Amino acid sequence: MNKDFFEALSQLQKENDIDAESLIESVKSGIMKAIKKDYPDSENISIEIDPESGKFEMKLLKEVVEGEPEDPANQINIDEARAISKRARVGGMCEIKLAPEKFGRVAAQNAKQSIKKDIKDIEREKLIEQYKDKVQECVPATVQKVEPVTQNAVVTIDKNEVYFIRKEQIPGETLRPGDVIQVYVVGASAPDKKPSIRISRTHRELVRKLFEREVPEIYDGTVEVKAISRVAGARSKIAVVSNDPNVDAIGACIGPGKSRITAIVNELCGEKIDIIPWSEDPEEFIARALAPAEVKSVEVFVDEENERRECKVIVPNNQLSLAIGNKGQNAKLAAGLTGYRIDILPEEPIPEEDGEE
Repeated sequence: MNKDFFEALSQLQKENDIDAESLIESVKSGIMKAIKKDYPDSENISIEIDPESGKFEMKLLKEVVEGEPEDPANQINIDEARAISKRARVGGMCEIKLAPEKFGRVAAQNAKQSIKKDIKDIEREKLIEQYKDKVQECVPATVQKVEPVTQNAVVTIDKNEVYFIRKEQIPGETLRPGDVIQVYVVGASAPDKKPSIRISRTHRELVRKLFEREVPEIYDGTVEVKAISRVAGARSKIAVVSNDPNVDAIGACIGPGKSRITAIVNELCGEKIDIIPWSEDPEEFIARALAPAEVKSVEVFVDEENERRECKVIVPNNQLSLAIGNKGQNAKLAAGLTGYRIDILPEEPIPEEDGEE
């Protein structure tokens, strides 16, 4: 049986590209959980796995006592102990070997599931280590292939293949093999089959990273991005402030001849970008966030106890549809940018149209 076990262990190591020491620790952890299911009160459990010698042993360790044990799960009578080992002595420890088949089907399944989870954790850690300099960064990816039906794609990042699902692609975007695109590395995830790196072109932080790349003043901290709100493929709003009175934050983001903002818009497949000047005054910031609409007044309501931030915005009647936007998009983006729930009202009551008889 030991031979079969170590052959399976070796195969598991090769399939998952895991070093032997880490794999053995995972296996031990899974087996320990399985044993604890059958022996929940046992405090001393020994598991030895040595591929070189072929040793695979599981033992319960019990203290040898005179007379009736007070704690049968962790103590054993001297007579019973000597039936197991003639060298048993009172006060010493008696090793009770466990056979793998003793666990039963349920315990074995528990060990298997635990090992699978531990292996996933190890693979996830390896991925994070491999991509640690790229997580939460914008990196170039080359499209290798696109699935015709699902439109899911396979891209390469530093010669490593990464699966790029459709819902993380920009709506309306058509990818083709050979395309080089900028993606935001969200992090490592552990789906049912195998841990993987999650990349996105819909994440709002992609907008921030593209501005950092195109605008030197943002990269060096002269201009600061304070907030971002995004409806991927349609429109983004980005709030910026200059830390240098001699530098115009919006002008820096637009660039000479609109070169910087144009490069970002092109990368995002024509997505519109509103650059909003940041303000510490919430009323002023909310009014700016609703651009291009004109705002007459903003009244802010803050409920710190229930963590609610709301505001009432009054706009000229002819600006109402512009402030709200198509399907509420402008108001939604402004709310995301400012963190306030925005209620937009017309300056003058809108007369109700007479209904037809």
